[in-house]
Amino acid sequence: MNDQKIRRPRQADIATLAGVSVSTVSRVLANEPGISETVRRQILKVAAEHGYPVKPASEAVAGGLALIASDGVTGTLSVFYEAIVDGLRAGAAEAGMPFDVRLVREDRTTPDAVRDYMQTAGAEGLFLVGIDPNEMLRGWLQASMTPTVLVNGTDPRMQFDGVSPANFFGAYEATRRLTEAGHRRILHLSGSHRHTIRERVRGFEAAIAAVPGAEGRLVSLTLQGSASREAHERTAAALAENAGFTAAFCMNDFIAVGVLEAVTEAGLRVPEDFAIVGFDDLPCAQMTNPQLSTMRVDRAALGREAVSLMLSRFRNRTASARHICQAVVPIPGGTVPNIENP
Repeated sequence: MNDQKIRRPRQADIATLAGVSVSTVSRVLANEPGISETVRRQILKVAAEHGYPVKPASEAVAGGLALIASDGVTGTLSVFYEAIVDGLRAGAAEAGMPFDVRLVREDRTTPDAVRDYMQTAGAEGLFLVGIDPNEMLRGWLQASMTPTVLVNGTDPRMQFDGVSPANFFGAYEATRRLTEAGHRRILHLSGSHRHTIRERVRGFEAAIAAVPGAEGRLVSLTLQGSASREAHERTAAALAENAGFTAAFCMNDFIAVGVLEAVTEAGLRVPEDFAIVGFDDLPCAQMTNPQLSTMRVDRAALGREAVSLMLSRFRNRTASARHICQAVVPIPGGTVPNIENP
């Protein structure tokens, strides 16, 4: 009897049997990301049944869903969150993590709604972007042991992983830039209940306390409409009510734009008579005259770090929570005197 040589199936054969393209088969057999799990499993099943040698696949990465506060994305902070989402997408693609994004009103983040979002997306991990979980959602996430990462968020109880700018240290440095320039009566315009923004208030207060004779005053904004318009109006009122204040640290650059407009309309020179420091280094900071002095937040890096935290959480779901702070870098401009523009 003659030995009959059995031909090993080719990728083209696997593609025909699985009803997909050869390139799709090639990507699956190379363990490349970007293929749906249903298609991946079908191709691997056909390959195994027909004796095609398949190298061991690395452990599949669970999917992630990012929920973003819709008022942040559709309002004045849209550019801030767009860059974070870019970082999330890039980090997820590099890790081979299936990833999806949904807008949601923060007051509608109930356990049932979030569960439905995750089931629809086929996600195991949850990124809360600009959303502080309410008590009901917090309880469900903990009870269900859902891997959760707060993105641009801080959990004061350290029960969830999170990544944020170094808000306290960034605010401290922003205020220090003003005190180093000789200012001793400084306004801080802020208007959010979020933990991240409270950290900026703490940083402002700490920097004021560190300088003998310095005085700081918080100007609260409601931020229900245009941040720059409200900042303009509140600054004009504050200047009239608080004679002698010569500088302002602003919660973000949109607010700083309104302050700059109000100060200029009051007939004050910037930075000679009044100095301003913003926060976030948004595109509008480069469009003012003079250009805003601000603090740069690497928003894309926040997204990438969030993916890294999620991957760690997938590997160990009972580990203690971690929080990563990204450094905030001073950006020179024309709204602070020569101390930063030698």
